[in-house]
Amino acid sequence: MPKVDARRIRDLFDTQVRRSTASDGLSDVFSSPGIVRWSSTSDVGWSDISWTNLDVESADEAIRQQIEFFSALGKKFVWRVYEYDAPPDMRTRLERQGFTNTGVSHLMIARVQDLMNTVELPDGVSLVRANDERGIGWLIEVQEKVFRSDQSDLRRSLLAQFALSPLLNEVVVAVVDGQPVSSARVQFLPNTEFAGLWGGGTLPRWRRKGIYSAMVAHRAEVSAERGYNYLYVIASHQSQPILEHLAFGSYGSVSTFSWDPPNPSS
Repeated sequence: MPKVDARRIRDLFDTQVRRSTASDGLSDVFSSPGIVRWSSTSDVGWSDISWTNLDVESADEAIRQQIEFFSALGKKFVWRVYEYDAPPDMRTRLERQGFTNTGVSHLMIARVQDLMNTVELPDGVSLVRANDERGIGWLIEVQEKVFRSDQSDLRRSLLAQFALSPLLNEVVVAVVDGQPVSSARVQFLPNTEFAGLWGGGTLPRWRRKGIYSAMVAHRAEVSAERGYNYLYVIASHQSQPILEHLAFGSYGSVSTFSWDPPNPSS
């Protein structure tokens, strides 16, 4: 296996994914030398800061500008800080200006060619390419059971995305006796070498049976068909060791900070 140039792949990820301005149709994208910002156009889409090029002199003012922008719109947004982002104290600066740290994940990247493996599924389990309203419903059903949280915003956004750009996502569901037991999706970023894996979740009784690995391999195969070279995941602590076993490399932590507009009545 050829040696992976980790720095080159990380730089490709930053350039092609974090700095991408190819809108999904649900968000407006603003790009400057110091920041790339996504802002949802309605009650669907995502609002976040996807990339920054800041230093100790510019960071606090950049944070204030984004707060002012989203405050005027009355929208919440998130700011992801990658381990290698500058300045080093960016997390502290965000918290000082009212952001809430909602958790730490890991950036994982693998070459698609290294994931093209055949994984045997348990008896009675089949993978279904479910790129329709029913498939989205299955995906959301599993996600809500696994993560015990309301996923209605994601449902609306995915339905809107499929209506606008039906080839942007592929939903895969593991089904047993006509019922979903695991679900995930892959998002194909236009004009890049990267596809993103999102939302992998499996009901407890079906874990440790190879379903997660099979779904990763399936999405790698679909990505290869589309001509993509890399898959990336913003992975939880639970997913990280599984992905490492499947040939994903770790490219550092990703801290997610959320900001909510003040309540007008408060």
